[in-house]
Amino acid sequence: MNATSAATASAVTFVWLGMVLAISFLEAPLKFRAPGVTIPIGLGIGRLVFRALNAVESALALVVIAAVALGGATAGVTALTATVAVLLLAQLAVVRPRLNRRSDRVLAGEELPRSRSHLWYVALEIVKAAALIALGVGLLTV
Repeated sequence: MNATSAATASAVTFVWLGMVLAISFLEAPLKFRAPGVTIPIGLGIGRLVFRALNAVESALALVVIAAVALGGATAGVTALTATVAVLLLAQLAVVRPRLNRRSDRVLAGEELPRSRSHLWYVALEIVKAAALIALGVGLLTV
């Protein structure tokens, strides 16, 4: 893989990882512990934050995909890039719409039990973070 593409993809991958770790594993759970933050307020904030995060993630994914495609990446780097992209796509196309429908109901006043879709999103986020680490490290070693 050429050095410029590898450096670009690596830097973008680690920025992406940092955003996922900061938002998904730090901000998201902590906001519900802040004084005065109710479930509806937390959901409203979370929807805005995750909509923005997912938009940025999509842009970063496109940059990584382009750098990997143009840089002549190894099969391992290509597979990890595809894995991360598929995980993000699963979150955006499958899980997020379910979470949005559920949060619409909660924001409309319904009291619902904890969502299984939320657990799927978290599981995908953990796997995506691990794949981003592997991709970033893989890009540093090419």
